[in-house]
Amino acid sequence: MILVNNVKFGLDTDFGGFFDAARRNSAFASVKLIAASLYRKSLDARHKNDIHFCCSVLIEVEGSEEAALKRLKNASVYSEPVYTYKSAKNSVENPPVVIGFGPAGIFAAYTLAKAGLKPIVIERGSDVDTRTAEVAAFWNGGELNPETNVQFGEGGAGTFSDGKLTTGIKDRRCREILKLFHAYGAKKEILTDAKPHIGTDILSKIVKNLRKEIIALGGEVRFATRLDKIFVTDGRLEAIEVSTKKAVKRIECDRLILATGHSARDTFKMLYESGVEMVRKPFAVGVRIEHFQKQIDKAMYGDMAGHPALPPAEYKLAVHLPSGRGVYTFCMCPGGYVVNASSEQGHTAINGMSKSGRNSHAANSAVLTEVLPEDLSGNDVLAGIEFQREIEKKAFELTGRGGVPVQSVGDYIFKNGTETVVAPTIKPFPVYTDISSIFPDFINNALKEGIPELGKKLKGFDMPEASLIAPETRSSSPVRIVRNEELCSVSVGGLYPCGEGAGYAGGIMSAAVDGMKCAEAIIDDINQ
Repeated sequence: MILVNNVKFGLDTDFGGFFDAARRNSAFASVKLIAASLYRKSLDARHKNDIHFCCSVLIEVEGSEEAALKRLKNASVYSEPVYTYKSAKNSVENPPVVIGFGPAGIFAAYTLAKAGLKPIVIERGSDVDTRTAEVAAFWNGGELNPETNVQFGEGGAGTFSDGKLTTGIKDRRCREILKLFHAYGAKKEILTDAKPHIGTDILSKIVKNLRKEIIALGGEVRFATRLDKIFVTDGRLEAIEVSTKKAVKRIECDRLILATGHSARDTFKMLYESGVEMVRKPFAVGVRIEHFQKQIDKAMYGDMAGHPALPPAEYKLAVHLPSGRGVYTFCMCPGGYVVNASSEQGHTAINGMSKSGRNSHAANSAVLTEVLPEDLSGNDVLAGIEFQREIEKKAFELTGRGGVPVQSVGDYIFKNGTETVVAPTIKPFPVYTDISSIFPDFINNALKEGIPELGKKLKGFDMPEASLIAPETRSSSPVRIVRNEELCSVSVGGLYPCGEGAGYAGGIMSAAVDGMKCAEAIIDDINQ
């Protein structure tokens, strides 16, 4: 087959009848098509008077492919990347254990199960159905469950997100992960969209289906079970201790994938006290900004805004300030919601989320500035966690139980009393207050200088009446658990730090890839 890149299609193209659309496209006028299928589709909105789709197309032609390649522009021979799951050639006394059932843990467990190793998954939170009900109750004013919330439970923090499947990494496993997401419930468009997303409503169904398949392959998933201790003998993992509401249990374990996510602060403390080497790493802190989605559509699409072929517009912005700090948007959620993502009593943290339809009235995005290790006092490796906690505690104390701090852009930057016009989507309820009291000066200074600069890149981004919701503290882990080239901890043999929490990923796709890599490393270790 031949892959042809950079093929222009108009907004009125019928992608349901793609072969006919391809035959009419001038890019293929020099060849006779036998078959054509869409491989990748992206929206080019750089010029508002010429918004169109830019596509990669797989074709079969009549006659010689070699001759066709000479006549076509941006064409090359295509072969589908194939991912082959590894098999365990040797038996093991103790099945491998996976801690955490977010994207990294799910795909690690799936890969181990495909190898015939029957992994045991330990997840401190609940199954996705129970978890969804508990989170909804919290958002409606109920008590926070520190073990089952937006951070902890089946699917990890990604379950309550936009479900973005974009990533900057180039890895052969990415295509396989997309295929699995589609096979277990995602729409087929994720295989062709340049910026695929699933949405929290569909993602919750997919993780349940993946769990059922892992169990069908011989794996085991234990919910409401928390890792409390690791036992190490002569530098190698020997066993772990886990607890439920009813019991404490020791599990003999010499190979463990640690995929806890970035909010398992008690687990990081336990590991550090157990001698697991970790280091500080940069992370980011800031706010969520909410605009009307129609406003963002107009800013991005101009007069074409509202065209039925155009999706809710999204953006990605960044500026470098004279102070040396950067301010950037992160995890933009078109037609989404800002959600209370707290996981500790007496602390408030937020995140963004969209459903598959992206049909909320509001668009939101994190606006963050980097926190560097040198910004933190002392030498404590876990100082970043305490930095996050201090901000979250101030936010909680400022608003009371259930309340989330909100302020207009104009009032935050200029203290001019501007009121918001974008109704905040946050639950249980917004509390209009001075959010600058939550953050240290260097964060406030960066945000107040950076937001107007971002407004120069996207018209209306810095509109005084837009809503700022605070604090966004969980965009990444403030620590990295050090591992070697075999992806194993440098200090504890048999322990494989994995995913976002361990400091090796930054989103659903990269975490899933890292989970597969760690599982492969265990399989290789067993086979050797």
